[in-house]
Amino acid sequence: MEEKRQHSKRGRKVAYTVVGIVLGCIFLFPIYILVLNSFKNTKGIFTDVIGFPNATTFTMENYPNAFEALEYLRSFMNSLIITVVATALILLISAMAAWVLVRYKTKTSKVIFLLFAASMLIPFQCVMLPLVGFASRIGIMNPPGLIFMYMGFGTSMAIVMFHGFIKNIPVELEEAATIDGCGSFRLFFLIVVPLMKTILVTVAVLNVMWIWNDYLLPSLIINKPGWQTLPLKTYLFFGQFAKRWDLASSGLIMCIIPIIIFYLFCQKYIVKGITDGAIK
Repeated sequence: MEEKRQHSKRGRKVAYTVVGIVLGCIFLFPIYILVLNSFKNTKGIFTDVIGFPNATTFTMENYPNAFEALEYLRSFMNSLIITVVATALILLISAMAAWVLVRYKTKTSKVIFLLFAASMLIPFQCVMLPLVGFASRIGIMNPPGLIFMYMGFGTSMAIVMFHGFIKNIPVELEEAATIDGCGSFRLFFLIVVPLMKTILVTVAVLNVMWIWNDYLLPSLIINKPGWQTLPLKTYLFFGQFAKRWDLASSGLIMCIIPIIIFYLFCQKYIVKGITDGAIK
């Protein structure tokens, strides 16, 4: 009986491993195509999309050409500033709002939380045109205006995530700090925030990946020379009459490398946050 149980357990483990490998290959296949085509010329891409480059199709000129066409350093700094500032403000405002909603319960706190949760169900396309018209009238069609809009769209999900995590933080810690004379701001930043490190990193990763890769909202608000982010600049490779797939492939690789590095750096904190939540 025990041998059958062990055999069944081993079979399930092998099946899960095979399914995981297959799913991993499916999700990594687009990256595989991008990497290969970034080292091919246009003829090589149209001849064989998924094949390795050969002696006649291999080229190393795509990356320097794409770097120059993207104005990579300027576009990178635009994306970096917008992403970092918007994410930092989302974390700060959402964490403080969630903490107040959890700890200072009133008759309206539950209603306010439900309004934040309900706002996540509203598609961006429903408010896209009115938002652009309103932004144009008040003069915020610029990077600060874009950051302000990201705050509006990103705080709802962040508040919901922070709200659930803060409820698991023992209130006795905050009560003890209050008895020792700790004010509200010191209580939040010195006691609560260090305990929220894992969920802060998780929310930060989600927002960084969303804001860094976003194309639609920047194209409506800041699609002007000098303000364009990396996703906006990569669109220049796809013209009406010609598409530079060779430069686009290498340009997209250069766009996703920073976000991959950021995710790998923060991965251990995300895993820790998931395990901490499971223990609680």
